[in-house]
Amino acid sequence: MQVVADVGGIPGKDCNGFCKYCYFRKVKDVKVFGCAHCLPNKIGCERCSKGVAESQGAFKSPFEVMNEVQTALMMSMGRGNISAYISGGGDVSCYPHLENLTANLNQIGIPSVLGYTCGKGISDSETATRLINNGVKEVSFTIFSSDPKLRREWVKDKYPEEALKACQIFCENIDLTGAAVIIPGVNDGDVLRQTCNSLEEWGAKGMLLMRFANTFNEGLILGNEPIIKGIESQPVEEFSELVKQINSEYKFRVSGTPLCDPVTGGPFAIASDENEVFLQFIKPVTGEATIITSKIAAPFISKIFKKLEVDSVNVVAVEKEIACLITKEDLEKLDLSEIKQAVIIPGRSFVHQLDAERILSADGVDRLVGRGPDTLTVDGELSIDMTDENVIERELEQFNDLVDAINFFGMQIMR
Repeated sequence: MQVVADVGGIPGKDCNGFCKYCYFRKVKDVKVFGCAHCLPNKIGCERCSKGVAESQGAFKSPFEVMNEVQTALMMSMGRGNISAYISGGGDVSCYPHLENLTANLNQIGIPSVLGYTCGKGISDSETATRLINNGVKEVSFTIFSSDPKLRREWVKDKYPEEALKACQIFCENIDLTGAAVIIPGVNDGDVLRQTCNSLEEWGAKGMLLMRFANTFNEGLILGNEPIIKGIESQPVEEFSELVKQINSEYKFRVSGTPLCDPVTGGPFAIASDENEVFLQFIKPVTGEATIITSKIAAPFISKIFKKLEVDSVNVVAVEKEIACLITKEDLEKLDLSEIKQAVIIPGRSFVHQLDAERILSADGVDRLVGRGPDTLTVDGELSIDMTDENVIERELEQFNDLVDAINFFGMQIMR
């Protein structure tokens, strides 16, 4: 298992400046959204204010991080092999005590995994060698492109050649999963294939492709849209085909977010015809409810209920493409005539219960609003390290949690 070693850090400040395409670029004052973690009668908490912008605090001291890790270790005694997942709000390669932290972890027998890094804190490629000697066994490296000029322009990397050399050293010695936010006309096409050629030659474990988001409906809920003027994001279906194509051309594993993972069939692997047999493990639906979800997830969820021959549940999509980033503004645009008296909203959506009940009952119908599970599938960022069996098992567990919510809130209305 992994324990988290959170080194802190603020996007833009503790990552040697924003990447040109960064989700957090142009964010100023973050409004309070509301979420499941808020107090019942108070809209706003750390998660749905500072947390969503990852602006809780600057880099922590290594002493503080080690104390937190040791506390987590005490809580996880006897749980087998343990590693430390080093992550933060900034770029972990910019953490000034990274070598010291990994050395200290290594001394107590804990190997390290470096969470997402662009490598912008690496001015000397031999840093990679030292980190490996300190017990770093795995790295998630946002390479963007193997072209130093593109990295300098788009990642704002002052030492792109050194960062790329470090990426190669990691690939040749430990597990490295590359990543790239795909900007149409910039690092796609031949540029993307050259990047993948380099990663394959170096020995990378895999490659995660991330679709660029540039509008509110695509997930920019922090008032900072567009991040880059004049660039339209790739249509989701077209992006999904790109992921499948790249996966077919290279030996290492390729996955995409928000779509798709060609190996596991995710997201919503259980919606596919070839996995229909697994639907027998979903509990009977006895309640009546409307499920509110994202534009991307809705067709998959609808297909599953259709295969289950359930007609007491309807699925309504908002324009937001990611269900976890649904806000009250998305709910305000819905046609309430499509909404049943019991409603299930995504567990992690940024909507307070008070707002959800007010908005969804604005037509005079007193609706009962419940929350579903935090997730219903496994995103490509996680499934890239999972088998198809792992993904199906996780999805069945989550979908049964959704059915529990439907049966509970739906039966309350039916009584």
